[in-house]
Amino acid sequence: MTSRTSEHARALLNAAAVRSAANRTLERAIAGDLAEWSVDLERLPAVADYVAALTRERFPQLDVPMHARWRHFVFGGRDLWQEIARKHRWPDAAARARTAFDLAITSVLLDAGAGSDWRYSDAATGIVATRSEGLALASLRWFETGALSAYPAQPLRADAAALAAVTAQSLNTAFQVSSANPLVGAESRAALLNRLGRVIQSRPDVFARADAPRPGGLFDALVERAAGQPVRAGLVLELLLDTLGPIWTNRPVLEGVPLGDCWPHPALGYVPFHKLSQWLAYSLIEPLEAAGVRVTGLDELTGLPEYRNGGLFVDMGVLFPRDAAAFRKPHAVATPFVIELRALTVALLDRVAPLVGEQLGLANDGYRLARVLEGGTWAAGRRIARDKRSDGSPPFHITSDGTVL
Repeated sequence: MTSRTSEHARALLNAAAVRSAANRTLERAIAGDLAEWSVDLERLPAVADYVAALTRERFPQLDVPMHARWRHFVFGGRDLWQEIARKHRWPDAAARARTAFDLAITSVLLDAGAGSDWRYSDAATGIVATRSEGLALASLRWFETGALSAYPAQPLRADAAALAAVTAQSLNTAFQVSSANPLVGAESRAALLNRLGRVIQSRPDVFARADAPRPGGLFDALVERAAGQPVRAGLVLELLLDTLGPIWTNRPVLEGVPLGDCWPHPALGYVPFHKLSQWLAYSLIEPLEAAGVRVTGLDELTGLPEYRNGGLFVDMGVLFPRDAAAFRKPHAVATPFVIELRALTVALLDRVAPLVGEQLGLANDGYRLARVLEGGTWAAGRRIARDKRSDGSPPFHITSDGTVL
């Protein structure tokens, strides 16, 4: 496609577009020109203080890792993925990286809000986990069984054919879903894996360069594009958005280009977020570097516009709705209320990150946004939600199919 419209559509499929739209939204909020939200930037230093204090509590040595899916496989100091990986004989670093890509891609795509009533009980460790950690643990154990592999002798992999055959029943069983343990959007998650499998099968040029079609084939595609040079973090995201765009349904499409997590707003135009894709990009950096591929430009990626980061700014009074009744009703992800909230979250994360770095005395030591998120704003959003509401729910109610935020 070469039309001007399709060029505009593809221009929305990168992190720079997310950041640009977020900043424009914040500018309008500062001017009092948003329909749904107002902003009080004078409260931002208090947020930085709160996040910095929690970061020191969680990481006394300030050895804060990057915000990535790998953190959710760690419980009580036990890294369950590393325990599995250490027992396996890997033929080479590339083979381990492909498996890490398989796990990260499937696990991240399965992780959007679980709801407050679901939990996962791990028979091997006795761990009971909820929300993102529970989804991570459930997806890890499911992956470990070989349920996503097309090769019984090679359980630690995900293959396009196996993903395309996943059923809602098999996912429900693996995630211990029942009437007493409901998981938001369980069927949608299974269908998402089915579409992932079909898309991977349709793109052997990307996903089958060194093996049968599998998510981990993206590792080989990135290595080839790098041609011995460092890989930009932004390129990781752009390749994800380009190749996996068709897995999303009920999302905007512009001139045949699937826009994914990008939504039209009556006053702002199309506002991109790509939350799960960006978190996935963050999560693929460590496997790349472990395989000897250097990743640069980490700050090209943005903060993640999900309910914990957004809830932090709302609960601490930086953001507040124009309609006081807005918190008493649910909002769909495509509504201006949610679009504005998410865009403001991205812009405010950029503003609070350097303040947190200054509070920690790390402003000049490469204390990047990815570490601020982990240290960090996400945990702070969860902490203050628990302090303010007994069930730890966010201050707003967003209806989701389990594939957005």
